[in-house]
This record gives sequence, structure tokens and C-alpha cells, in this order.
Amino acid sequence: MKILLCCAAGMSTSLLVQKMQQEANNQGIDAEIWAVSVDEVKNHLDRADVLLLGPQIRYKLTQFKKDGETKGIPVEMINPTDYGMVNGKKVLEFALSLKK
Repeated sequence: MKILLCCAAGMSTSLLVQKMQQEANNQGIDAEIWAVSVDEVKNHLDRADVLLLGPQIRYKLTQFKKDGETKGIPVEMINPTDYGMVNGKKVLEFALSLKK
């Protein structure tokens, strides 16, 4: 499972990526999780299974959903509470649920 996270600069999601990867490892889930800035998303979509957006870039959701549809990739917002609490387990579960 390849999970791409996107935030304004690609920095604020780095801790969330670590927490999600740690949770995936704990559960024995083979996952590649990485974060990029809003400007880099299109360069990474081809290798992602799921794209999750940080709450601070919700204004890009409609555009990224269109981009995701053309590639068959679900695109959703990360729950603001889970994002703020850096809840890697919940965000990982959410990402996995999108690919079922």
C-alpha cells in the first residue's frame, strides 16, 4: 500500500508519516508512506494508491479529486482532529479503508 500525504509545504505531515509507518510496521502491513508539498503532488500521483490531504489545504480537495479520478486513486481529507493529534493509527486505518 502506497500512501501519499500532502500538506502546504510537506513539512507538517512528516511526524504523521512517521507515526503511520510505525503503526503499519506494528500491524505487519507492508506500506510506503511519504509526504510532499502541494506543488509536488502531481509528480507523485503515479506511484500512490491513496492521496490524503492535510486540513490546511482543503481548498485543493476538488482539484486533487479530479486528478485522482483520472488515475483511479482515492483522494480524501485527513480528519482535522486526527491530523492535529498526529494519530497515525486512525489516519492509517482511514487510508486503508479507501482501498477496499
